[in-house]
Amino acid sequence: MIDYSSLESTAGQDWYALDPDLQAQVRRHCPPEDLEWSEAKLGELGRLVGTVIGPNAETIDAHPPELVRYDRWAEEVDRVVHHPAMLESKRALWRVGYAGGFSADEAARGRAVPGAVRMASGYLVSQADTGLVCSIGMTSGVAGLVEAYAPPEVVDALLPRLRAQDMDEGADGSMFLTERDGGSDLGRTVHCTARDIGDGRVLINGEKWFCSNIDGAAIVILARPEGAPEGSRGLGLYLVPRELDDGARNRVVMRRLKPKLGTKSVPTGEVEFHDALGYALRPRRGTGESGHSDAGGLNRMMEMVNGSRFGVALMGLGIARRSLLESAIWCHHRSAKGRLLIDLPLVREQLVDLAVEVEAGVALAMECATAQRQHDAVRLRRILVPATKVAVTRLGVEAASAAVELHGGNGYCEDWHLTRQLRDAQCHPIWEGTEHICSLDVLRAMRQDAAQESVVARVDAALDGVQSGSPILGEAADLVAAANRRLAARSEEVATLDADRAEARSGRLAWALARTAAAALLVEQADHDTRKSLVALRFARRHLAPEEVWNDRIAAEAGREILSCAAVDEASATKAAA
Repeated sequence: MIDYSSLESTAGQDWYALDPDLQAQVRRHCPPEDLEWSEAKLGELGRLVGTVIGPNAETIDAHPPELVRYDRWAEEVDRVVHHPAMLESKRALWRVGYAGGFSADEAARGRAVPGAVRMASGYLVSQADTGLVCSIGMTSGVAGLVEAYAPPEVVDALLPRLRAQDMDEGADGSMFLTERDGGSDLGRTVHCTARDIGDGRVLINGEKWFCSNIDGAAIVILARPEGAPEGSRGLGLYLVPRELDDGARNRVVMRRLKPKLGTKSVPTGEVEFHDALGYALRPRRGTGESGHSDAGGLNRMMEMVNGSRFGVALMGLGIARRSLLESAIWCHHRSAKGRLLIDLPLVREQLVDLAVEVEAGVALAMECATAQRQHDAVRLRRILVPATKVAVTRLGVEAASAAVELHGGNGYCEDWHLTRQLRDAQCHPIWEGTEHICSLDVLRAMRQDAAQESVVARVDAALDGVQSGSPILGEAADLVAAANRRLAARSEEVATLDADRAEARSGRLAWALARTAAAALLVEQADHDTRKSLVALRFARRHLAPEEVWNDRIAAEAGREILSCAAVDEASATKAAA
């Protein structure tokens, strides 16, 4: 249970300890033999985020990275200068193992890091600084591509640095995809070229328009090999080191840093390549690929993009959680009309709905992170990740806006630090695929792989596993079952439509899929948990049967308990659900 009245601020707190729902999710989804290590690691990270990363984020936002193009002798240096607070935060996250994907912990324990821990760690750090998550988060993705596709000598030299525990001995990764024409149609918009010079080496020429973590040591890019066919099939994937083997700068020019609305802690800019040395990330012999030697680079890049897309979803969800936490603390201290804000009925309704949405988002994200345990894991993750990103990144924007509004004029002022959450939140529906692109990806998964079948089956399994005889949970389950039937029918109908009509419905389909799946997961978690049953019912009424919300009294009767994650007795829950 959280006692918000005892908290003056989120600063200095253990953010994992302040999140009973996340703790319950970790306990639910971690293998028993990993639970002790997982909770200790997340506790360490929760304390680090609340005491170092979060406070530093405000300093970094006020003193963002700066690009130094030339030294005092007018020699081009292209160096990004970071505030000491940024370097402190990055070093701390490297030391705890976050930057390297906890690879040292895996090696020491001889066991893979549970998906629940990966999800929870990204969610926690995102509550403090999503720009920092971006600047660090690409490193593990680049490491995976290097390990799978780089020439052996590059793997030997670079991979240990990408997975190092010490930032000063390590190397961080970057991903440069977008060019001047945009990033949603890469087969048409990638104009960078790659000229093969033998031994897996290439020379890269061209520009990239949005380059996040612009000063990363190991850059992964898409380029079109000379002589390759037009379209996405002709693209190759390449690794471009920031420095050459002799320590000299590679021929990569940082033109400028972007004047962004938010996520200022990660330097994003424009880059030119002038015969920059790169290494082809090609399938190794025996993989069965044919055609141009570098063909299929886009597919290999998507291995990283899919993970990055899920990471961006966690960024939006983290901002939603931070906005809820800040709002709940504020409303337990601020008074109006002689009453605490938390006791004002309309405020309580808004806060309870925000809490319910965050718990639904966490349920979706945890399902994505642990999907490999399901029977139809590949199709389930394939369709659920883009649908989840649609839902939770939009939630981040709405939650941050609500937090600013709840704080009134103070919330609108930069020195109260809620404005950064709102500025940063708007980035995440754009990064790694806009809401439109992700909705179309959901549609593509349906039309190409019938991936909606995996979601329909997962929803059925969630409902079948509920043992409770609670009428509260029974109502929620009935609403989910009806929504699942509608989802199945509408998915079948889309398969019969022409391309334009299907595309027009893709946004509604993505939202319907996300909300049905989230409601089912809440119902599954709520078995024999009265408080969670009310959460599941509130969410189901709101999104699956909106007319049922008109007379809903859950927030009025049990709002404080839902917000503080306190137990709710059966009689109180029945009264609230009536």
